[in-house]
Formats: sequence, C-alpha cells, structure tokens
Amino acid sequence: MSVSARMYLGTNNGVVTLAKNGEWSVESRGLQGWSIPRIAVDPSSPNRLFAGTLGNGVWLSEDAGKSWDKPSYGKKGPGKVRGMTLHPDDPNTIYVGNEPIDLYMSKDAGETWTTFDSIWSIPSVESVVFPSRAIEPHLRDIVIKPDDPNTMYVALQVGYMLKSEDGGASWRLLDKGLDADVHSIAMNPTNTSEMVIATGGYQSRGGKVAGRALYRSEDGGESWSPTAMDFPHTYSDPLIRHPQNPQILFASLGLGEPPEWSRPSGAETIFVRSEDGGKSWEAIEGALPTDGKLFLGALDLDEQDNDRLYGAMRGGDMITSTNGGTTWTSLGVEVPPVNHIKLARA
Repeated sequence: MSVSARMYLGTNNGVVTLAKNGEWSVESRGLQGWSIPRIAVDPSSPNRLFAGTLGNGVWLSEDAGKSWDKPSYGKKGPGKVRGMTLHPDDPNTIYVGNEPIDLYMSKDAGETWTTFDSIWSIPSVESVVFPSRAIEPHLRDIVIKPDDPNTMYVALQVGYMLKSEDGGASWRLLDKGLDADVHSIAMNPTNTSEMVIATGGYQSRGGKVAGRALYRSEDGGESWSPTAMDFPHTYSDPLIRHPQNPQILFASLGLGEPPEWSRPSGAETIFVRSEDGGKSWEAIEGALPTDGKLFLGALDLDEQDNDRLYGAMRGGDMITSTNGGTTWTSLGVEVPPVNHIKLARA
C-alpha cells in the first residue's frame, strides 16, 4: 500500500517520520541525540525538509527523513535553532531564529548563512532577558508577509516583536498593548494587517499588561488588544490558523507557567477555537485526554480536510481529531516528547 501522507515530528530526540498506510506508523528516525524545535517542509516537494536542532544548526533531508546532511558543515551558521521559516516564493531561502538572539538567512538551502545584524540597532534587544538563566534570550518565531516578502515580523523571548519593511535592512520595535513574551505569530494571509499572537504570559502574571495569553492586531502589529479574556489561562503555544479558512484559529492554553504544572491538576490545559479571526474564542470542554493535566504542546492541521487536526501532548502522546478538535483519539504510536509537527501529503 502506498504512503498517502507523512507527518514529520521535531522531538526531544531527533526527527521522527510517521507514514500513513491506512494507519499511522513510524517510518524512520533521524538526528537522534538532538532536540528539534522546528521543522520546515518544502511545499513543492513533500519529501524534502529542513530540521533546526538545538545546538547543531540546520540539517536537510531529501528522502522524507530517512537520511540527513548538514549543508553548512564546517562553516559558520546557526547553532541553537529556535525558529525557522521558508521564503514564500523560494524554498531554498531559509530564515532561522537563534538562541542567543540572532536572525540568520540562507539563500542556498542552508549551505551558507548571513546574519541580520540590523536587529541590534533596536536598543532594547541587547537588554532582553529570559526568566530562567538556563535558557538565553532567543528569536522564537518568524513570519514573512506572503504578498510582500520584504515585510517580516520576528518574535523575541522575552522582548516583544520586531518588524522590518525593507527586507531586514532596518527594524522597528512593536511593543504597544502586548505581552513581551511572544511565542508564535499567526498572520491572516488574505488580510495581512490582521494577526493573532500566542504568548507565555510573563508580563500578564506580573500585572504589567492588560491581557492574558492571546492578543490580536488589525494594523500590522502597530497596536494590540487582548483576546480570549474569558479564560484565566496566561500561557499559550501552539497557535495555528487554517490556511483554507483563515477566520478559524486553534490554540492550546495552560494555566500559569510550565514550572507550576507539576501540581496534581497539571497544566489544566484547555483547547480553544475561534471562527471570527480571533475576536472571540470558545473552549472545547473535555476534548483533550488526561483531563487537561498534560499540555497540548504541538499542533498541525490537514489542509485538505478542514476538520482534521493532529496534536502532541507533552510526554509524546500523538492524538488526532476529525471534527475540529471537539473530540480526540490516539494515533497509537510511541515517540519522544514532540516540539513541532508538520504534515505533508505524499
């Protein structure tokens, strides 16, 4: 039976490739020994993908994860990868966010890299700190405007967002009305002035900002308003927007910060959905396994099926929903804890 789809998992122990032959099963494991925060798949070639490691830069596979090569071996490039995205018009052009804070770009599929030193022209960047000294400040997410690739947004932890409108030659700080602890950015591809962000709520818990976990902008990030204020949860990630219907968004919310989740009630996770571009949100009660004790830490959707979602609970349990997150079932595969999911149709 032929493979109809693959799911690439960036885990705490390498990349795991799941293949669907009727049911999902593990097809291969690669880059074991490395934590993989981010994966990017070439949209024109689903067997070709990049993996960002937490300490050994960016690796490339051209056979669906069966074998890997480091294009920049022996050369300067990213080290601890925290964020990664591909240029909307050229899958050989890669942007990478690093720990400590740096933004890299490669135009030759990761063989050579340049840095955007221009981000350091923002005075606040050099003073960004991370709450835990075990982790350095880093650049966590990168979004490129699809109809104008010279416009880019990056998320800093914990330093708000930066915006460039000239291809990275210069940047502006976006810090009006949002939490500084920005995790992920979801842009509306049909109206790129509309964005929703998921945050870790660091300033919210300190009483320094009006919102909690999620924020929304209608002016390209110049100003932000809190959303999802019906819930006490202050931590969110992942956040995804449906590409076929960008008014639909999904997010995972946790109560408090991760160090608190060792309590008997755990993360008290809720899965929330918006159908109006992030203006309002509904919690899908009882949808997740373990009664929300474990956090839903990774999420992706099937672009060919509006209601099909795939998720990973912290701990490695892979789950799927066929009804937009209302109910979930196990995929029945054993994998290490998952950081990132990318689905690719074969």
